[in-house]
Amino acid sequence: MSGKYDSLRLENQLCFPLYACSKEIVRRYKPFLDEIDLTYTQYIAMMVFWECHEMNVKELGKKLFLDSGTLTPVLKKLEAKGYITRERSKDDERNLIVRITEKGEDLKEHACSIPARMASCLTLEREDAVALKNILDKLMLQFDQNEDSGGGCSVV
Repeated sequence: MSGKYDSLRLENQLCFPLYACSKEIVRRYKPFLDEIDLTYTQYIAMMVFWECHEMNVKELGKKLFLDSGTLTPVLKKLEAKGYITRERSKDDERNLIVRITEKGEDLKEHACSIPARMASCLTLEREDAVALKNILDKLMLQFDQNEDSGGGCSVV
C-alpha cells in the first residue's frame, strides 16, 4: 500500500545512491591520488589541463561544475606545487588565465595508470559502466542547460 510519505523514504531516492556512490568512489581514488599528492578535486582539474593546457577560471569552473569559492583554493594549491600558473588576462584584467606547467605536464605520466587501477576496484560490467556514464552525462547536460538559461527547478 502506497502512503503519502513514500516519496520521503531514503530507499525511494535517486539522489541518495548517487551521493553514496560518488563519495565511495572518491574514497577509493584516495590511495592512488595520495601517490601523486593530489586530492580528487585537484586531479579532475589537472585532467582538464592535460587536455586543454590553458583555460580561464570561469570556463574551468563551468567544466567541473565548481564555483570560484571552491576552485580558488584548489588552483592555489596546484600553483604552489608548481603544476599550473595563474595570471590575469592582458585583454581583460577580470579574467584569470590558468596554464599547465612542464612539471604539471610531467605529472600526467604518473597519473595515467590511475583510471585502470580505479576500474579494477569496481565490479561493474563495461556495458553497465557505459550506460551509467551516458545517463549521468544526460543529467549533467540538463543541469548545464538549466544554468545557461538562468532556469532551474521552479518552486511551487
